[in-house]
Amino acid sequence: MKFRVERDALADAVAWTAKSLPSRPSVPVLAGVMLRVADGRLHVSGFDYEVSSQVDVEVQADADGAALVSGRLLAEITKALPAKPVEIAAVGSHLELVCGSARFTLPTMPVEDYPTLPDLPQSAGTVDAATFASAVAQVAIAAGRDETLPMMTGVRLELNGSTLALLATDRYRLAVREITWSPADEDVDTTALVPARTLADTAKTMGPLGGEVTIALATAGAGEGMIGFAGGPRRTTSRLLDGQSYPPVRSLFPASFNAEARVPVSALVEVVKRVSLVAEKATPIRLTFGEDGLVVEAGGTEEARASEALEAAFTGDALTIAFNPQYLIDGLGALGSATALFGFTDSFKPAVLMPCGDDGEAVPGYRYLIMPIRVGR
Repeated sequence: MKFRVERDALADAVAWTAKSLPSRPSVPVLAGVMLRVADGRLHVSGFDYEVSSQVDVEVQADADGAALVSGRLLAEITKALPAKPVEIAAVGSHLELVCGSARFTLPTMPVEDYPTLPDLPQSAGTVDAATFASAVAQVAIAAGRDETLPMMTGVRLELNGSTLALLATDRYRLAVREITWSPADEDVDTTALVPARTLADTAKTMGPLGGEVTIALATAGAGEGMIGFAGGPRRTTSRLLDGQSYPPVRSLFPASFNAEARVPVSALVEVVKRVSLVAEKATPIRLTFGEDGLVVEAGGTEEARASEALEAAFTGDALTIAFNPQYLIDGLGALGSATALFGFTDSFKPAVLMPCGDDGEAVPGYRYLIMPIRVGR
């Protein structure tokens, strides 16, 4: 194997592939990145039996072949290379990399020991790449990180006709985004629970490529329990989480609200960050809404306290509600609008954040539910 490739293209491909490699692989070869040259293209791939990643890069190939090297080491090296073309050649049991005056020799692992990457399942449909990336980012923030509750670490995809809904919850907050897509079967009605981290990384890298992302889903037969995404030169597959007993979280959204507030997003985020400085980690902040606007308060140890007022348009009976400040900041940052619309039932029931349009009404498509915290005055 011998080829010449642009440094940026190589570094980007290796970094994306190596990102999903396990830090403690069950067998050494799973820590490797496979470099395979064929028909004038370089295929960079990684696989840990759960997630596979592959990206194609155009190269000037002198000889086809394959080599398996440490993914993380290669990613660090390619990132640090000067902005010059890179020449790579497999020589015996080593890989030689030359970029300008920089030269590296890396040991290789047995190619024959590397597992075969799974095929991409059958296409279920396509979705605009940028829209999909935005939707995933809005929802993935609410996914759990506790591996003892694997179901909560996923994003649930609900494919129903031309509507694609994404849901995630960690039991303390819930995010839902609905977008349109182009299904291969207009009568499709199925769900899939995808690991949130894998989905977020995939959507984030495919979004800027533009065009469309193909969603490939195997519901029966070969590849059952697997989902795949393909966009531009990149493709990835992932095993699905068991979502058969996923809770009916949509029922948590109230049918109506007793009070509503419209608050500037950037101003509220800044106030919450300032007021939270006196609070210990995970200590809630209190938001008091009334006809005069909003007051944000927090109390910490040794009688440290902070409060700040800001303008807000509020309708309904005055109320005080407390939230985890980081959960509130996450939700505000995901709205994608200058104004946040809060919907309240009462101080002890979940509140709903929605993007607010210029007409003062909620922009459909995204909702972020956050559970309040009971605190004493």
